[in-house]
Amino acid sequence: MSDLHFKTIAELAAMLAAGETTSFAITQAVIDRTAAVDDKVRAFLSTDADDALAQARASDERRAAGNSLGQLDGIPIGIKDTLAVKDQPLRCASKMLENYVSPYDATCIVKLREAGAVIWGRLNMDEFAMGSSTENSAYHTTANPWDLETIPGGSSGGSAAAMAAGEAIATLGTDTGGSIRQPAALCGVVGMKPTYGLISRCGLVAFASSLDQVGPFARSVEDAAILMQAMLGKDPLDSTSIAPQGDTNYAAALKEKKGPWKLGVPREFFGEGIDPEVKANIEQAIEWYKSQGCEIVDISLPHSELAVPVYYIVATAEASSNLARFDGVRYTHRSEEAKDALTLFTKSRGEGFGDEVKRRIILGTYVLSSGYYDAYYLRAQKVRRLILGDFETAFEQVDAILTPTSPTPAFKRGERADNPLAMYLSDVYTISVNLAGLPAISIPSGFTASGLPIGLQVIGKAFGEAEMFAVANAFEQAHDYYKAVPAL
Repeated sequence: MSDLHFKTIAELAAMLAAGETTSFAITQAVIDRTAAVDDKVRAFLSTDADDALAQARASDERRAAGNSLGQLDGIPIGIKDTLAVKDQPLRCASKMLENYVSPYDATCIVKLREAGAVIWGRLNMDEFAMGSSTENSAYHTTANPWDLETIPGGSSGGSAAAMAAGEAIATLGTDTGGSIRQPAALCGVVGMKPTYGLISRCGLVAFASSLDQVGPFARSVEDAAILMQAMLGKDPLDSTSIAPQGDTNYAAALKEKKGPWKLGVPREFFGEGIDPEVKANIEQAIEWYKSQGCEIVDISLPHSELAVPVYYIVATAEASSNLARFDGVRYTHRSEEAKDALTLFTKSRGEGFGDEVKRRIILGTYVLSSGYYDAYYLRAQKVRRLILGDFETAFEQVDAILTPTSPTPAFKRGERADNPLAMYLSDVYTISVNLAGLPAISIPSGFTASGLPIGLQVIGKAFGEAEMFAVANAFEQAHDYYKAVPAL
């Protein structure tokens, strides 16, 4: 089998430009790799090899005619099952949408098609993006390619696992509270969440509208930068999208921005609850930056300890509203036991939604209910503003912030299934970034003694993706962790 499936976008683009390979060969290599390993990893919910190869042939024809669309032309990219792709299933890994086929492309998919990318497969996830382990999928559990007995993280676990296993050259995920960065860290790949509004949410099935963001999984920081440049832009179909600001030539910034930087390290992220191996690894990464002339600044994010409770009030409140549309009346699951309007709603939702989705809908409905709105939801929004204020104060002193991505390496499947609170704490270092609407990236920073990946998180200023990418790239280029691949 060809090793094309483990190469970066940048490497493959150079090979395509030099005539050393074809999009058809790359896509076939990814299809063959998926056929060889996905019975163990189970990253995909569905694939369409014929459609992918047809897209690859079209790319090769463009290139032969001298009409290449750029670095992404002919590159197979896997898609999380919460993003709309025309004529493909859009199930959000839920029985509620089991038979739904999307009639249109999400805006980010439109932009990838315009760049010539090959749209490849539907990737597993926690149902409606609610979870941190991809154990909440209604269809099957995805395994971590580094240890098939452990979880890949979530909710974008299929996207991260497919990247690590070589089943796609890049993938898309969504990040509401860490759902790109946490699985990227646990699977040893690069995962990036942009500034809120930088990538359109049109065509993304909403979980929590003020938190959700589309972002890339990639093998390198450069690849993530290439994908980001292709997808950003204000969208008239999304009222929350924002025109790009500042330097958006991210790939060029990797070479132009060399540092040294002033880097903040929040003391609150290195206390109780962090795994000793993770702590030692991130401290070693911080020392590397210091050895390169960077000034390490001790900062405080005092309200970060409230990020988890604030998140689970805001996110569940928005989820209870967004998921009200799945009622059994139109395009969703309809119970065969429904006898009237009331049982149509209750039976259909009871059968269609899984336990975690029900849990969050109930919690969200409670915090929005009369008598509790002021006590919970309104207060959570006030604390959310304080969390943003902490970051604004910190960024008056530093260029970027360094933290662990996850407090622990990947844990065993089923280990936290009966303890939702322990599961929620998996995102303790990522949630505050979503509440503040900031960009952040997780990059591989090493391995535990048992061979499980560890991720370093770099948090940037709002619209400061260029600087953030440069800081992350400096570490990546000095180490070879991102080149490591699991033995499947």
